[in-house]
Amino acid sequence: MGIAVGVVTGLIVGLLVGVTACTWWRRRPRSGPPARRPVPGEASPEQVVPIDVLRHIPEQMHLAVVVLDESSDVALANPAVRKMGIVRGGHLIVEELHRLARIARETGVTREVSVDLPDSRLGHEPLAVQAVVAPLGESGHVALFLEDVTELRRLSAVRRDFVANISHELKTPVGALSLLGETIEEAADDPEAVSRFARRVQQEGHRLGRLVQELIELSRLEGADPLPSAATAVPVDRVVEEAVDQTRLAAESAGITVVCGGQRGLSLRGDQTQLVTALANLVGNAIAYSPAGTRVAVGTKLRVIPGEHRNGGRYVEVSVADQGIGIAEADLQRIFERFYRADPARSRATGGTGLGLAIVKHIASNHGGRLNVWSALGSGSTFTLQIPAASTVDPAAEPLQPAEHRPASELSSIAPVRRTTVDVKGAR
Repeated sequence: MGIAVGVVTGLIVGLLVGVTACTWWRRRPRSGPPARRPVPGEASPEQVVPIDVLRHIPEQMHLAVVVLDESSDVALANPAVRKMGIVRGGHLIVEELHRLARIARETGVTREVSVDLPDSRLGHEPLAVQAVVAPLGESGHVALFLEDVTELRRLSAVRRDFVANISHELKTPVGALSLLGETIEEAADDPEAVSRFARRVQQEGHRLGRLVQELIELSRLEGADPLPSAATAVPVDRVVEEAVDQTRLAAESAGITVVCGGQRGLSLRGDQTQLVTALANLVGNAIAYSPAGTRVAVGTKLRVIPGEHRNGGRYVEVSVADQGIGIAEADLQRIFERFYRADPARSRATGGTGLGLAIVKHIASNHGGRLNVWSALGSGSTFTLQIPAASTVDPAAEPLQPAEHRPASELSSIAPVRRTTVDVKGAR
């Protein structure tokens, strides 16, 4: 922030000096020899410092800049300041910033501090701001340069959590493998015990391998560029078929019925492997968090979103609805974070890594799409992938009707009534 602040400070000082110089020049005594007639094309003193132009400089800056005069009234505030909601009626309304300005005015020392500012938007947490408070000469003016670092602070916390979580997640199966190895050695004379512990070794090894595989996949997705608009057209029916097939054994073992329905003949442009992975993760989660004897529904349809200019606003929606335990509202904002589990005990019991939804989120983002979730505790959840469509519905296509499929009209009956929505469009 230092270079940017130095540049901005210079500009603000230049602005104030320019204003002072022009004011003095215009008001100076007119005694003395007659002024020289200006040469045609030569700039007059009044034209040397174009005040209006100088005032436009802070307006173009992303850094929030506010200048207080000697009375602590706002002499200048750029749009970035107004977006923060800390200036109202020509007055700075945050007492902490007034206090910092008074200290700078009294000491003549520039300070850089971290400040938490109240967010005027209802329901939003305070803004984390890195502030530089600089006195501007002897005029009594003070400039404040404010950078919103809320997102940087959040990302820093996510990175710290990631390091802590990955250490824990790797430590658990590795420790289990070590302990199981010792147990097998001690039980060498008991074939039944050796067989039982060997199966546990296989389970832990599978869990460790899946964790590493998903970490590699997530890292690749996070570093990938968005897919080009000319990507290959992918039949949605094929994506649904492959995803359901991948989760068939898990569904049968859990006593869950997977039903599919909706419009056929839809297609979208993207990477078929990624799309199958995303949908299989959603279906797998629905199975893992649903009680036996319930249904998981996969529905597809074409939706036109008003006001969307891209692709004519045409999106393919693939929804996965379950009759499971649902998600608490407090967890909805975090379920797409790496390793975050709303129910850690259940997730570990089902072999979950806590990376599945993060992978789905990045696949949706790479395809220029959205991932929405509606949920209610005790009523279930519905996850919806919205991906730009490649074509409209095939008029000749019929609704899916094989034994394991149902018409789309039947799918809505298992959707939760009370819904909370989280839109993670474009999150990377």
